[in-house]
Amino acid sequence: MITQNYGTHRLGVGANYWVSLSDIDVDDVDDNGFSYLISYQYWKNLVGFEADVEFLPDRFGESAWAPEAYILFGEGIYVAAGIGWINEDGDWQDKPFYALRMGFDFELFASFYLDLSANYRFNDTADLKNSDTKVDTDTIFLGASLRYAF
Repeated sequence: MITQNYGTHRLGVGANYWVSLSDIDVDDVDDNGFSYLISYQYWKNLVGFEADVEFLPDRFGESAWAPEAYILFGEGIYVAAGIGWINEDGDWQDKPFYALRMGFDFELFASFYLDLSANYRFNDTADLKNSDTKVDTDTIFLGASLRYAF
């Protein structure tokens, strides 16, 4: 059932499968993987706010984490725009990344929501191991989050 409890706070956890849109021809570097996140949302009317902390183990050969923020629009089916910043091995990237998302958010049962989404991230680069070049890392994320509303 698609419902939206306006004025609610939601805490949750999630996982994403990501794939780089660029071919990366460097040994020992995968151009896909999984990430995990802790999430907070607040919905007011048809507009919501989301703040995440995402952990990306083995992101292009390095472990990374990223704080992110999104503005959400919709009910049940939604779109979002966001910004985040990658921290790899204690160093922040030179520039933030931007994200566009489309998702389907529905109540599983009393106060628990499942959010299925597709996310396009751009304006991000990575310094790869065994290489002197920076690689454009525009990426597609497919994810799911389970949140508890209170």
